Amino acid sequence: MYISRLKLNPARRGARELLINPYSLHQAVYRAFPDDNDGGPGRVLYRVDEHQRLGTISLLVQSEKKPDWSKADFITDCLSEPVERKIYSPALQTGQTLRFRVRANPTIKKKLDGKENGYRLGLLREEDQLKWLNRKAVESGFSVMSCLTSREGMTRDDRSFNRQDKMRHFAVRFEGVLKITNKELFAKTIEKGIGSAKGFGFGLLSLAPIRG
Repeated sequence: MYISRLKLNPARRGARELLINPYSLHQAVYRAFPDDNDGGPGRVLYRVDEHQRLGTISLLVQSEKKPDWSKADFITDCLSEPVERKIYSPALQTGQTLRFRVRANPTIKKKLDGKENGYRLGLLREEDQLKWLNRKAVESGFSVMSCLTSREGMTRDDRSFNRQDKMRHFAVRFEGVLKITNKELFAKTIEKGIGSAKGFGFGLLSLAPIRG
């Protein structure tokens, strides 16, 4: 896997457009990867992180295939610094504790009469959000030791006048400490992400050692 960090300059109009329109950001990120005619992009996860104290905004991208950011000119024209990119292959052990961060779309699936797929309903209560994360953890090879939640509200894509084409995703940021219970399963979780709407800035699980 590869990890790229792109520091956006919010003073630029293009950067502001990417930050307010999830579909524009989706398109811009995927331009760095092969299209379907060249084998497809592979699995791509990304997240926008804002540093509250410094006021900096970073786009973190995890990918199965090596990105070519020179092809993603709409993003590179919005950067304040050169792109940072490295190979990502974390050393994992069962029983290991790590700090984590994930921006997720916690939902439950509701059925509709006559509809096979139904629809997803965002979980608005913190208690329900944490229960959702703990359910995901059980099936993903880890347990949550501690966690803080931050509601980021609804992301919207208004590119279409057709209401059925408009995307709405409820965003919650989870940060805390986890314990790996199954390293093989957890490794797959890192690769595939957590929850729904992964193609629109959700599900990327970031890890860091616990210091001190």
